[in-house]
Amino acid sequence: MLQRVAVVGAGAAGLCTARHILSRPGHFAPPVVFELSENVGGTWCYDERVGKLDNGLPVHSSMYRDLRTNLPKEVMMFPDFPFDPQLSSFLPHQEVQRYLERYCQSHGIEPHIRFNTVVERVKPVVVTAEGEVEERTTWEVTSSDSSGHQKTETFDSVFICSGHYSDPHIPHIPGIENFKGKVLHSHSYRFAEPFTGQSVVVLGAKASGLDISLELANVGAQVTLSHRRPRLTFPLPAGIQQSSSVEAVEDDGRIRFQDGSVTEADVLMFCTGYNFRFKFLDAAQLGLDIQDQMMSPLYRFMVPPAFPSLFFIGICKIICPFPNFNCQVQFALAVLEGSVTLPSRVQMEDEVRRELQEKLERGVQHRHLLILDQDQWEYCNTLARSAGFPLLPPVVRSLYEEVWRQRQIHPKNYRKLNYRLISDLQWELIN
Repeated sequence: MLQRVAVVGAGAAGLCTARHILSRPGHFAPPVVFELSENVGGTWCYDERVGKLDNGLPVHSSMYRDLRTNLPKEVMMFPDFPFDPQLSSFLPHQEVQRYLERYCQSHGIEPHIRFNTVVERVKPVVVTAEGEVEERTTWEVTSSDSSGHQKTETFDSVFICSGHYSDPHIPHIPGIENFKGKVLHSHSYRFAEPFTGQSVVVLGAKASGLDISLELANVGAQVTLSHRRPRLTFPLPAGIQQSSSVEAVEDDGRIRFQDGSVTEADVLMFCTGYNFRFKFLDAAQLGLDIQDQMMSPLYRFMVPPAFPSLFFIGICKIICPFPNFNCQVQFALAVLEGSVTLPSRVQMEDEVRRELQEKLERGVQHRHLLILDQDQWEYCNTLARSAGFPLLPPVVRSLYEEVWRQRQIHPKNYRKLNYRLISDLQWELIN
């Protein structure tokens, strides 16, 4: 019997899952991909609207108009599907969207996608078939289409590929109700012009915080970049000053920082990341603890030990996303095919607990436990070795690390550089 797989989301992770399922017709029926919008691409699908859509659903994408990738296309691509070599290395988001559309088309995925379909519930059903000793889990997936028609179907496995860049994380700031200006999260930021001439406090100096601050300074906003991290040492434009983290909003509406200084501002913008939200899952039933910025236990950052036919693709942070998804999906399908045998539930839970404990002892904060960063390469290699698919070529890591260095030195100009891969080991600068 061919296995039936449900895929939640037709962004990069969902498309990658569908592509690999379709390449294994001996093991799997064609997938059913549930997509709540009318397009593929997930977060890469730019939508100028903010807030809620006409159908009452929140806008999913966090893409802003002038975003360009902070990784070069040579590192971003799915290993078996290069971008158009004519394009520059750092792409506007429209080109990534086009790339995903091309990927979808060339692998014949679109006929298997149900657009404008919301997944309402994903529920495990444990069954013991006649004559079988072992229990087996199937999955009931309840979805509703644009006309509100609801249906429930049964699958052998479910891949959750709905991303984690759509539910804004807004930390608590005492006295925020006293602030007299505009409060927003970068999820609702689209372009800089409305902020011309205004004073903006940007909370958070990771990729989007820094990027948006540079955009705001370009249109003449006065930006205070407030963060907990060590002071940024590279040169920032005249319109951006750094400060310590925001501690509170005073009774008179002024913002007070950790160092005791205060400022007035027209806008308070949170660039503080996103929460994990899976409204269609019952975390307790799955043996999972899902918090704003952490999910556990997940074996290999994918598998809930209690239900090893459910897979979360793309949960980790600070990674090369598409290559990472590509490795996770192939590992997960090897588990379903039986070529990778998972440890027992207890062993998986112990391993996850041990790994997280080691990170905490190294001083990693609880909310950063899913950040892979330098660990991503060994992680991908481990998956590849276990499941017997090709390792990521070392050139990906080498170029990723070079770009990271350039970003620290030239946060405004590093995207002007262009690269070319010469071999699995070598890249060159082609400017």
